[in-house]
Amino acid sequence: MAAILFVLFTILLIWDAAPSRGACLESERKALLQFKHGLFDPENRLFSWHGYDCCTWRGIACDNQTGDVTSIDLHNPYPDVLNPFPNSTDGFWNLSGFIDPSLLELKSLKSLDLSYNSFGGIRVPEFIGSIKLLTYLNLSNAGFSGTIPAQLGNLSSLQYLDLSSWETLLSVDNFQWISRLSSLTHLAMDSVDLSVIGPQWIHSIGRLSSLTELHMHSCGLSGIAQSLPVVNFTKLSVVDLSMNNFNSTIPGWFLNLSSLIHMDVGGAGLHGFIPVELSNLHNLRYLDLSMNMNLTADCSMLLSGGWRRIEYLSLMGNQVFGNLPVSVGNFTSLVWLNIAYNNLEGGIPNSIGKLCNLKILSLTGNNLTLELPQFLESSACISQYPLPSLYSLELDYNQLTGVLPEWLGEIRNLQALFLNGNSIQGPIPPSIGNLSLLVALALAENNLNGTLSPTIGQLSKLKHFDVSSNQLTGIVSEAHFSKLSDLEYFSIFSNSLVINVSSNWVPPFQVQELRLGSSEVGPQFPAWLQNQTRLQQLDISNASISDSIPSWFWDLSSNLYLLNLSFNQIKGQLPNLISITPYAQLDMKSNLLSGSLPTLSNVVEILDLSDNQFSGPISPDIGLMQPYLIYLSLSSNNLSGEIPTSIGNMLGLHVLDLSRNNLDGVIPGNLHNLTYLMALDLQTNSLSGTIPPSIGSLQRLQSLHLSNNRLSEALPSSLQNCSYLEMLDLGDNFLDGSIPIWLTSKLPALIVLRLRSNMFSGRIPPQLSNLSSLQVVDLADNDLEGHIPPSFGDFKGMSRTQMVNKYLHFGHYRACYYEEQLTVNLNNNELVFTKTLSLLTSIDLSRNKLSGTFPQTLTKLVGLLVLDLSHNHLIGDIPEDISAMRNLISLDLSNNSFSGGIPSTMTGMSFLSHLNLSNNNFSGRIPEAGQFSTFDSSSFSGNGDLCGFPLALQCQQTDGDNNSMPDGSDDYDGDGVLEDKWLIVSVCAGFSVGLLGLFAVISIRKQWRVAYFKVVDAFISETAR
Repeated sequence: MAAILFVLFTILLIWDAAPSRGACLESERKALLQFKHGLFDPENRLFSWHGYDCCTWRGIACDNQTGDVTSIDLHNPYPDVLNPFPNSTDGFWNLSGFIDPSLLELKSLKSLDLSYNSFGGIRVPEFIGSIKLLTYLNLSNAGFSGTIPAQLGNLSSLQYLDLSSWETLLSVDNFQWISRLSSLTHLAMDSVDLSVIGPQWIHSIGRLSSLTELHMHSCGLSGIAQSLPVVNFTKLSVVDLSMNNFNSTIPGWFLNLSSLIHMDVGGAGLHGFIPVELSNLHNLRYLDLSMNMNLTADCSMLLSGGWRRIEYLSLMGNQVFGNLPVSVGNFTSLVWLNIAYNNLEGGIPNSIGKLCNLKILSLTGNNLTLELPQFLESSACISQYPLPSLYSLELDYNQLTGVLPEWLGEIRNLQALFLNGNSIQGPIPPSIGNLSLLVALALAENNLNGTLSPTIGQLSKLKHFDVSSNQLTGIVSEAHFSKLSDLEYFSIFSNSLVINVSSNWVPPFQVQELRLGSSEVGPQFPAWLQNQTRLQQLDISNASISDSIPSWFWDLSSNLYLLNLSFNQIKGQLPNLISITPYAQLDMKSNLLSGSLPTLSNVVEILDLSDNQFSGPISPDIGLMQPYLIYLSLSSNNLSGEIPTSIGNMLGLHVLDLSRNNLDGVIPGNLHNLTYLMALDLQTNSLSGTIPPSIGSLQRLQSLHLSNNRLSEALPSSLQNCSYLEMLDLGDNFLDGSIPIWLTSKLPALIVLRLRSNMFSGRIPPQLSNLSSLQVVDLADNDLEGHIPPSFGDFKGMSRTQMVNKYLHFGHYRACYYEEQLTVNLNNNELVFTKTLSLLTSIDLSRNKLSGTFPQTLTKLVGLLVLDLSHNHLIGDIPEDISAMRNLISLDLSNNSFSGGIPSTMTGMSFLSHLNLSNNNFSGRIPEAGQFSTFDSSSFSGNGDLCGFPLALQCQQTDGDNNSMPDGSDDYDGDGVLEDKWLIVSVCAGFSVGLLGLFAVISIRKQWRVAYFKVVDAFISETAR
């Protein structure tokens, strides 16, 4: 026992005599306290920095033998603005201040990490380059700025360097120092400005033979060497050069990076062909070539080789072409395949069924045209279901056809299915209801038909459901929503579905966005909306609602960012004050709402109350209460009073439409403040005075309608400043003076010029033909005189057939826009063109005092559809080659003094459906072939020397003379003449009677015209989808 005690006593003596292991050195403790003194620590994260043993302080590590400080780790573990772990004792960590040079006293310091702090733009201290033993330095995203000191190149032992700077600007003006870091294995300089270095950066990096990771994302690099004298990157396994601007092809030395595992050169300004040899990098697991825009490759060749270990492959946003090959099924390690927004064609091979590990497949925005495979190739996957790992399938915005295959409903882990924007037909398979994990289902903008299966109601995790713009029919009942408790977005607009739920139904969801437009929701206002307290966007337009809006609805509206109740028959008055969320869109056009205009509780961006029955004045303070309006339409109501001058305060206004009301007074002069205005429509009111010169300040204006008012005097010369004008409609006023010459050169974009029914005088400027885009010239019913300018044959916009329908609309914002329309007089009837306006070409010079002859040059206008020269003083013959105007559907030369025969060549004008040559001095036989067999006598009456069908006056027959003279007989010569004429009528009327003859038919009654053009517009809208 005594011996044991003696041994223990000896050990204690020896222990006490030896120095303490790992005890902090006093000099270094003081150095750390001096360093702490320079820091600002608002959260007191350094509370443990007291006492004698600094090795126990938070973030400090020491050598176990000597007690020397070897590591300082003060990185912010929670760099987010909001603490993700509010109950954590770590809380925030956000140091700032300055870095004290006392760190130089730490002679054994090997690791320094100050990342993700906020040092407020101070420079990286030069003295850090004197901490000789540093092997690890991380100053990333710590708020440093300025030039990185070249002294860091003295850290010859450094292995890890991260100077990435996402928020503040760090830069390098000399990169040679980096080549002295011969031991470096990890270099990260993401978002450091290296733009002044030029393409020489790679030569400095190339000397780092030990480098394994290189991160230089978004560094402003420009240029990259295509080859290197010596490739020292044999150990390089991770390369990130994304978001630079190399403007180069893929360098050849990339192909020699045999150790490469991860390469990201997305958005790096690369172009040219993607080398197929990249597939020889057999260790590659991650490859991102996305968003280079001009990289190209044949997909079938690119994916035919190696890459058996590839897990992530992104070629998104390039020019990859060809087919997705069957060999893609051999890439069994694939987890993520993204070839979206390229030029892929063909279809999707059924070999994708072998990709057991695939989680995301994105082929969005290509030109895939084939059907989805009806069966997938069997695989060695453990699961009995196809694609067992897939959770996102993105095939939207292609041209896929066929029907939805049943295997879609068997991908049991699928969470997102995007097939919108294709041409898929047939029903939605009920098996979709088996996808119990599905969160997003997007099948919009296809040709799907049939009914909506109630199995959709079993998707208990579904948040996003969109089948809009299809051809679905049938009932949507409560069963379709039975388990959709997580639903946030529900869109079925532009189908033919009927919402049929009980009046006391309480939905299981709290939806945020609800789009039911063009579904049958009414006639009652849907009571089940009452509990939708999270609703932010509501579209129940064109929903057959003929009810009034219940008072409880206005309790919901205060949260609405979008409210669209348009195209119903909602009646009654709106509350004096409507609660709405700030900057909302409120669209209630085309209803039966009456009373005075409401006041809104907040500023909005879009307000459309057009085509209702509102009456009374517009609030004088509307511009003060709604200064942020971008779109304002109050057209087609019964509003009275003056246009408020406060509208001049709506500085961001794009569209102002107050047309078709009973407004009087003058056009406010302060509209010049509306410098963003693109469409101004004040037509069909009782406005008087002049057109204010201030309109010339609206230099973004594209459409101006002031017709059918009481405006007078000459056009203001300031209007020539509106150089973007495409539509100028000033008809039906009391404007006078001559047509200004500046109009022919200062408005180069003009498509429509409508000055009819005014008091313009003088000659027509021949320079009008300089307006190369002009398609409609309507100068009718003025006091113009002189000859028709021969230069009118030079209108480029009428010299060719308009084959492409360009839907003319202006001020597009948040799916809202001003729809251009124009009233055209055709056959003494008014036709309103909207969606088909861009196809119209017309010249109307009728009801003036024009003299002279029919200009021969007009026959060059082969694209002209409508020509009206009636009610003038024109003389001479119709040119023989008028038949060159082969697309004319309406020609009116009536009430002039034309003479001579009607050219027989006109029978070849097969589209001509309206012809009026009455009240002239034409003579001879009326041609009988072609469209002439369809015209009645009113087309030729008032020409005493004309004869032949359809006039009662018959022509004398003379051998070999086609220009027979009238014989005064009412009898037909020959038994079969009448039968022959009606055979011509029935057979030769042809195409134009079947289609373009509609213009003659619909001119009989206004209701027919309105109905016809609504059908045409609806068809154009549908086909434009």
